[in-house]
Amino acid sequence: MEPAQPADRVPSDPTPPDGQPPVRSTAGPTAEAGEAALVEPSAGLAPLADAGQPALVEPVDGPARGGAGPHPAVSGDQPAPPARKEKSRSERSPRDMALSLLVLLVPIVLLLAFYRGFLGGDEPARVDPGPAVEQAQAAGAFPVSRPAGLASGWRTVSARYQAEPGGATLRIGYLTPEGRGAQLVESNVPADKLLPAELKGGQPQGPAELPGGSWQRYSARNNERALVLMQPNRTVIVVGDARENELRQLATALR
Repeated sequence: MEPAQPADRVPSDPTPPDGQPPVRSTAGPTAEAGEAALVEPSAGLAPLADAGQPALVEPVDGPARGGAGPHPAVSGDQPAPPARKEKSRSERSPRDMALSLLVLLVPIVLLLAFYRGFLGGDEPARVDPGPAVEQAQAAGAFPVSRPAGLASGWRTVSARYQAEPGGATLRIGYLTPEGRGAQLVESNVPADKLLPAELKGGQPQGPAELPGGSWQRYSARNNERALVLMQPNRTVIVVGDARENELRQLATALR
C-alpha cells in the first residue's frame, strides 16, 4: 500500500479517463516546500521590479509625451509650453495695421505743422524791391513808378531790372492777399514787341476806368488777365491770375 499523499499534490499520472486524450498541464513544475515559485513573464508585460528598486515604466505608444493619447503621460515628464511667437504680418488685424500707420503719421503731421506754422513753409520768400527800383531809376531809360499804400497782405516775391539792346524792363512780382500772383512790368521796349512777349498773344478787351491814364483791359497767357497803360516813353502792364479787383488795386497804387 502507498503512503497517503497531500491533498494539493498533483497526481503524477496524467492519464485521463477512457476515451479522452491526454492533457498536458500548462502549469509549470510545482515548487517544492521552501523554494520560491518560478513564474514565467507573460509576453508584453514589463518584469516586476525587485524590492527597493524603482519601477521601470515603458514609454507610451501614440502621440508625443504629454499629449492626448490612450495612455496619459506622467505629469512630471510634461514639457514646458512653447513660447508665444510674435504674430506674422499676414496674421495682423486691420486694427493693428491702422495703429502702426497712425504711429508713423503723427510725427510727420507735427513736423509739417511746425514747418508751415512757425517757419513759413510753403510761402515764398519776401523780396525787397528797392535795389531793382533804384537801379531802374539810376539808368534813366524811362520814368519809374512804384506802388504805394498797398495793404499788408501784399507780398513782394521778385524784383528785377534788365537792360537789353531794344530797351530796358523792370519787373516786380507780388503775391496778393488772396494768394494769387500779379506782376508789374514797366518798359521802354516798343509796345508792338513788348505786348506779344508779355501777354503771349493776348487781345484787348476794352477800356478800364482807372485814374492816371487810359488803361486797357487785355486777355493774357494761361487764362490770365492784364491791365495795360501805353505812354509815349514807356508801357506799364499789370498782369497775373489774380482777380481783376486786385489787379486794379495794384494799378491804382502806382506813384
